[in-house]
Amino acid sequence: PPTPPPPGAPTARILFLTDLHWDRQYVPGSAAACPDPLCCRGALREGPGVAGFWGTYSKCDLPLHTIDALLAQLPNSTGHTSNGTSKSSSNSTGGFAAAYWTGDIPAHNVWQQSRGDQLRALRTVTALLRARLGGLRVFPAVGNHEATPVNAFPPPYVRGNRSAAWLYDAMAEAWQDWLPPAALHTLRVGGFYTAQVWPGLRLVSLNMNFCSQANFWLLINATDPAGQLQWLIGVLADAERDGEKVHIIGHIPPAHCLRSWSWNYYRIVNRFEGTIAAQFFGHTHLDEFELFYDEETLSRPVSIAFIAPSVTTYINLNPGYRVYEVAASYPGSSHAVLDHETFILNLTEANAAPPGTPPRWQRLYSARQAYGLPTAFPADWDRLVRRMQDDEQLFQLFWFHLHKGHPPREPCGGPCKAALLCALRSGRAADPALCRPLRPALPFPRVLELWQQRRLC
Repeated sequence: PPTPPPPGAPTARILFLTDLHWDRQYVPGSAAACPDPLCCRGALREGPGVAGFWGTYSKCDLPLHTIDALLAQLPNSTGHTSNGTSKSSSNSTGGFAAAYWTGDIPAHNVWQQSRGDQLRALRTVTALLRARLGGLRVFPAVGNHEATPVNAFPPPYVRGNRSAAWLYDAMAEAWQDWLPPAALHTLRVGGFYTAQVWPGLRLVSLNMNFCSQANFWLLINATDPAGQLQWLIGVLADAERDGEKVHIIGHIPPAHCLRSWSWNYYRIVNRFEGTIAAQFFGHTHLDEFELFYDEETLSRPVSIAFIAPSVTTYINLNPGYRVYEVAASYPGSSHAVLDHETFILNLTEANAAPPGTPPRWQRLYSARQAYGLPTAFPADWDRLVRRMQDDEQLFQLFWFHLHKGHPPREPCGGPCKAALLCALRSGRAADPALCRPLRPALPFPRVLELWQQRRLC
């Protein structure tokens, strides 16, 4: 089991960005409500119900200046000022050792997008990160919105114009300053790679589109369509042999995957629980997690997949980002997550400020402080789920954080709570056994139905 680092051991901060969803057609003052799947675009209009300058509580994505404002106030940003004006409270604890960026760059206007649109989004946002973060190493992962049609990621054996080479080649070119040649090679082949973060810590970036329920190419082969899981086993075996720890990043969380892929991944995590120090995902736009248990008894927590909230507002959310504190490089380091902090931009406050006022990004909470966790290891999050079952005030605090400080008007009652707590325990798809210890108050088949609906959203 992981142990807390000794007193005085060095720690490192990792910036985590996911689901930026830049909408280049976002227009402040346009209609915030519309019949289309994406709003806040088009002609200006008068009166209430219009798009705010920094973002909008609606089915809207973000203008580039909001993403730029987020990056500009970070401690590693080239726009950082010595007097700290318009800077986040995160600046007081110093800069970042690395950044993990788990995809979904384009907006949700998927019916309008071309390959040219997707490549423009990739290159524009990559250039912005490079300009603002300077020499900070960024480790990206491929999101499901990077392709067009959305979610369409053919396996590597598909060649020619129907292949994904147009996307992977562009990514390798855009990210060549961040990744070593070997990583760029597998990125071009299948959108996944491995690289060393610092001595003793290896990163694996998975292309989770090869497990996606929405990727129709997987109707041909859903088990391991790109040989990615077999490759992952090899990387983890080498890391185990060499005494390295591994961080895994990806876009779609494992329990949202097709069942065969998800269960095989769960087995891999079990086998390499001593090597996999942490897992990081996005995609849901919410602040949550998925727990992994030993396969023999499903009672001992062995790993956790952290799911960070989105930068975009889609739907009805504040913009947000995450900072992870991890054990740094020293002999015997676990490289495990020790705590995490979530930062948001309160849109009500930001849009009401006088024009020209820099937006004030603020810390929403730190995990250990908010939930009273002695450490941030899997066992602590398992106990948190059990505590939330009986402590309604604690659960409502989690519900508030889940939605980045802007929860839905409808409260989360019994069925909603049962389904959410079930999801937090479920690191693999469609497994009723993971939810039984929670003793749901409503009939168990109904809990599973609600849980499965959450997986498919």
